[in-house]
Amino acid sequence: MPGPLLPFDLDLLRTFVAIVDNGSFTRAAQRLSLTQSTVSLQIKRLEDGLARRLFDRDGRELRVTPDGEILLTYARQILGLGAEVLARLVGSEVSGVVRLGTPEDFATTHLSEVLACFARSHPQVALQVNCDFTLNLLDDFGKGRYDLILFKREPQGPTGGTKVWREMLDWVASPRLVVETGSPIPLVLAPAPDVYRKRALSALDAAGREWRIVYTSPSLAGLQAAVQAGLGVTVLPTEMIPANMISVSAGLQLPKLPDTEIVLYRAPGHVSPAAELLSSTIVAALEQARPGGKF
Repeated sequence: MPGPLLPFDLDLLRTFVAIVDNGSFTRAAQRLSLTQSTVSLQIKRLEDGLARRLFDRDGRELRVTPDGEILLTYARQILGLGAEVLARLVGSEVSGVVRLGTPEDFATTHLSEVLACFARSHPQVALQVNCDFTLNLLDDFGKGRYDLILFKREPQGPTGGTKVWREMLDWVASPRLVVETGSPIPLVLAPAPDVYRKRALSALDAAGREWRIVYTSPSLAGLQAAVQAGLGVTVLPTEMIPANMISVSAGLQLPKLPDTEIVLYRAPGHVSPAAELLSSTIVAALEQARPGGKF
């Protein structure tokens, strides 16, 4: 005899993930172009089918239950597999323009091959990729100028976008840099509102270390050239430290820097099939490449 039907309807799982990513039933409904009552009904169907509560509703705060956390991991995998099947069967027919915003360093290190493979697999999709600072990405995203954005933020809980990467940061300099004992730390940083700049200055101020900014550039290449020349210290993800630079955290007794995370946001409402396909491709590719496989 056939076993019981599993309540893993893709639409129900997509709604569940949207609620987690957007932090509320209301925002999920807006993103999915559904009514809030439809979203609530879909979650009730999913909870009834599983005989498990997926959310704790304590006043205005919405929290994912332990059972919901377990389902979230598998739901993302199931939806990712669904997108992969779709790409294999009808992906070549997908067309249109996808506007993607991303930080420059993340794009050059982690996304270049992903985007190249996507472009080869879906030649009818035109990618428009723009690199910018997080604050600018979020501002333009709010104005409807992007379909997808990747941006850096403080690590948060399971709500608010799809987390695709976690960055461990380090203080980095050229071996030729010399800092006299007791003198301010010379810094090579991007201009405000760069996340790494904020991390560096906040950590040094909290540790009571004096600092001075000796070089500022909005370009990653410009910052690295200044550091390589021995002008000062910068902040980079540990996995992005070039061969001609070294960690100076211990040598200069610099404070530990907290991690940042890279998050993917999709435009609210219904995104195009091409944007949905690129979103799923990025999440799946980075999930496989992510250190440790999870956050």
